[in-house]
Amino acid sequence: MNTVLTPDLCVVGAGSGGLALAAGAVQMGASVVLVEAERMGGDCLNVGCVPSKALIAAARRAQAMREAGPFGIAAVEPAIDFARVMDHVREVIAQIAPHDSVERFEGLGVKVILARGRFTGPGELEAGGVRIRARRFVLATGSRPAVPPIPGLADVPYLTNATVFDNRTRPDHLLVLGAGPIGCELAQAHRRLGAAVTLVDIGPLLPREDPELVDLLRARLAAEGIAILERVEVRRVEPGPTLVLAGPEGERRITGSHLLVATGRMPTVEGLGLEAAGIRFSAKGIEVDTRLRTSNRRVYAIGDCTGGPQFTHLAGWQAGQVVKNVLFRLPAAGTPVALPRVTFTDPELATVGLLEAEARGRGLAVTRLGWSFADNDRARAERSTGGRIVALVGRRGRILGASILGPHAGELLLPWVLAIERGLRIGALATALVPYPTLSEVTKRVAGNWYTPTLFGERTRRLVRWLAKLG
Repeated sequence: MNTVLTPDLCVVGAGSGGLALAAGAVQMGASVVLVEAERMGGDCLNVGCVPSKALIAAARRAQAMREAGPFGIAAVEPAIDFARVMDHVREVIAQIAPHDSVERFEGLGVKVILARGRFTGPGELEAGGVRIRARRFVLATGSRPAVPPIPGLADVPYLTNATVFDNRTRPDHLLVLGAGPIGCELAQAHRRLGAAVTLVDIGPLLPREDPELVDLLRARLAAEGIAILERVEVRRVEPGPTLVLAGPEGERRITGSHLLVATGRMPTVEGLGLEAAGIRFSAKGIEVDTRLRTSNRRVYAIGDCTGGPQFTHLAGWQAGQVVKNVLFRLPAAGTPVALPRVTFTDPELATVGLLEAEARGRGLAVTRLGWSFADNDRARAERSTGGRIVALVGRRGRILGASILGPHAGELLLPWVLAIERGLRIGALATALVPYPTLSEVTKRVAGNWYTPTLFGERTRRLVRWLAKLG
């Protein structure tokens, strides 16, 4: 271990946040060492965002074949080659992988070390027999699937998001433990690809989303044949795999062919030598201040490993903030004003800002506005009317939050993200000129509802009559 590197920046973790940071910093003139223990691209490319969206895309096409009848096209039950579907998933990963590869980053000037990194002191990290004494370090080690301590679970085979995309045999009956975003997305995708699916959770479906919109999504999932069991306790897991559920009349058993555990994720903080570096952490993640600095002021942390919201786009955004903090000495905040999120079911569920319960819990005055996709001409033309947009508006038209359940909801959320981020009032969206016919009109329509009581009220009618008398 004679080699010593002294870069400006050492990034530990080559997931979305770490890659964005390394690429940005090196192209701005900093010397960068990037340390990765497993695969370039991290979870997002290899076992997360990319493969799940590829699987969802295949499932959507299968469902379109089933639902073609109203368009005058004969509906058919698709013949699904599940192994070929998984080939498609792998092909998509392979198409994106070069962008995240060692070769690309070395071409940019980054020194890449494929080994596990571990701090040996407050200012030194060892990886692959190399000692790295960087001016600043950034931890971007991500997260891993959280497995609940259910009796018997460790004794039966089960899948997580880290292994489900390696399964090339279509489940006869997939048991999904966890009704959060990952559980809902993969449950619907597998159902559309021909598996029977049971979705189980100790709590409600998507508890962090708007209840009205969750009700609509729940109905859609059930209509597609997914059995949804909410607010049930899994007492133990038996071979089968079999879930033993607690019920008012005693235990109930559900047996499937495969079990998917989708009960959340936990920060990756073990084995990094954080104690040696004087970095405070817990099972909830690495502690950071408002500028993403750890208790060791030479070390920053971004993304899932900090225990905050676990979104790829947040990690990438935080990478930009660290560049400002480290390279330019600017006091950049580590928390965005507006943090969007999307559950990629069909229809999608997208949210930014506060939910109504959160706003009222803070004592804010709230006006709830709504508009249905059933009243949008483009949605009617495409027969995708099963959705709704909800906007929350505070005093003087201040936008507090927005939630959209509908086709392409993730794309439709951007104006609301921008409005909250820039402090725009609801009038900015209500008066925007939107092309017709587009799904984007739902934003203009729901924003316009803010003015409806005044614009079409008695005072306006009296004014119009008075002005008419002037000739």
